[in-house]
Amino acid sequence: MVRGLLWLLAAILLGGIVHLSTVLAMPQAANQDAYSRLAPLTPVNTMAPLTATQAGGEIMPFMDPAFAAAVCRYDLSGGPLKLTAPVSQAYTSVTFYTRRSVAFYAVNDRAAGRRMIELDLMTAAQHAQVPEDEEVTAADRLIIESPTTMGLIVLRALAPEPSLMRMARQALGAATCRIQSQ
Repeated sequence: MVRGLLWLLAAILLGGIVHLSTVLAMPQAANQDAYSRLAPLTPVNTMAPLTATQAGGEIMPFMDPAFAAAVCRYDLSGGPLKLTAPVSQAYTSVTFYTRRSVAFYAVNDRAAGRRMIELDLMTAAQHAQVPEDEEVTAADRLIIESPTTMGLIVLRALAPEPSLMRMARQALGAATCRIQSQ
């Protein structure tokens, strides 16, 4: 009886280890992650709208049809990136992801408190090279440190009614992300 319980406990423990290691290894083993899916469709360091699709034909899984979306595939090896995004009427959010789809920063229009979301994205090494200017405060210049040189910036604008989707897309169409000129 005790021997059978020990075997059962060992089997459950081994199953848990295999399950946990599989779940942790999946992001590195996946070859159709968000960055890979968007690479042929979007240029680097340029904002590109994600087109509306029919159910089952989405570019990215689980896209909400009530949101217009745009994406910027960034590469910081050429320098820091400047992101500007006008705020839509209902709700706008900006989310930053690493190359391996790990979200590391997000901001929405309510947190920004302005009609325009303006951010500087750079690596820690690039941030260390930024001169300390006493006249520029944190409220004037929001600097985001990226843990990797490559990744994604995803903008989403809510269209609370289908008739407002055009205005949400126009707001995202005016968004830019480009390497800062020195």
